Amino acid sequence: MADINDGIGNAGDNRFDLPPEVLDEIQKNIEEIIANFPVPEDNKLDVIKKINFMYSHTRYLSLTDALTGLYNRRHLDSTLECEFLRAKRYHNELSLAIIDIDFFKRINDTYGHLCGDYILKEVAYIIYDTFRKTDIVFRYGGEEFVALLTETSIEKSEIPLERLRTRVENYAFQFKDNNIKVTVSIGAASVNEKINSAGELLDNADKALYNAKNGGRNRLVLSQN
Repeated sequence: MADINDGIGNAGDNRFDLPPEVLDEIQKNIEEIIANFPVPEDNKLDVIKKINFMYSHTRYLSLTDALTGLYNRRHLDSTLECEFLRAKRYHNELSLAIIDIDFFKRINDTYGHLCGDYILKEVAYIIYDTFRKTDIVFRYGGEEFVALLTETSIEKSEIPLERLRTRVENYAFQFKDNNIKVTVSIGAASVNEKINSAGELLDNADKALYNAKNGGRNRLVLSQN
């Protein structure tokens, strides 16, 4: 598989659990301390550059999922709110899709958790590779992912989402000589005049996902709400 980190960076060992705003404040305070410290100016600049590099990497880790390299649930919470408010204010189209790997527990139980991790990483790459660079993809939790499709109505979201479903269904997943069939169920919803919060948008997509799974899985359901 092509390395997802080529596109979004190396997540590394994500052990940081500090909100980005806290990291911003820490970095600001450290820079002020160094600036006032009695050392040669050249040394100050070198230290500040190193701190800024470490800060950028640490902040990145705080926003990404260590296994897949996608943005994490924390970043989804803040990004979704911002994108929703922007869509409502400027009357932009915005669609949200929840993507769930079908029978993922069965895969873990049959082939082991290392295989489960492999499937998660491969599916994450397929999702990331399917959408435009202007779309934003997150690991929502467990075997679920969320995609924010900017400037995209519910009708127009069907083409890339169905393409994603088909790509996963036809992908040759192979782990330790085992050929594994993997499919996904997808529920999607879009911002409209009836939706008053980002939470409602997410809830509508979740209900559509439930209908996709209840209807037999390996299918896409678009919310009409």
